[in-house]
Amino acid sequence: MRSTIVKLSVVLACVLAASLAATPVLAADKIAVVDIGRAIFSSDVAQARQKQLQGAAEYSQLQVKYDSVAADVQALQKQIEAKRMTMSKEQGAEYQKKMEYLRADYELVARKLQAEVKALQSSIMEELQPSVQASLKELVEQGGITVLLTREAVISASPEMDITDKLVERLNSKTR
Repeated sequence: MRSTIVKLSVVLACVLAASLAATPVLAADKIAVVDIGRAIFSSDVAQARQKQLQGAAEYSQLQVKYDSVAADVQALQKQIEAKRMTMSKEQGAEYQKKMEYLRADYELVARKLQAEVKALQSSIMEELQPSVQASLKELVEQGGITVLLTREAVISASPEMDITDKLVERLNSKTR
């Protein structure tokens, strides 16, 4: 009985050793991490387009209106706080109505600004996507990378594994 257990354990050890030998060793793989969004929006093209949008008359007007309405909301809030103890119900209702109108204006202008920014971001992503794919392919081949992960899929990675800055450099050289 004892010899059967010994033989069985030897067989199991051999099977285990064979299965470990057949499993690729992860340490031999070169793993890299990339933040594609950061790379795209850090590129020279994206920075130039963002400055161009901020300099556009329509966007500037929206930004001025946004700042103005935000200042009006703050000023009205201060007025309400200062007069809260002495105002009548009618005055309180009037202030409340003004505040609701201002907040509606504020939210509308904020949505318009967000729409402008989102449209620009979509345009930049669409424009740079082919260059990003080509640059990533080159970086993977040149670096001998066997596994490339997006930053969003990784909880923790050492800075040496991050190739985002290399991708930005490559994008800038391709889009000049």
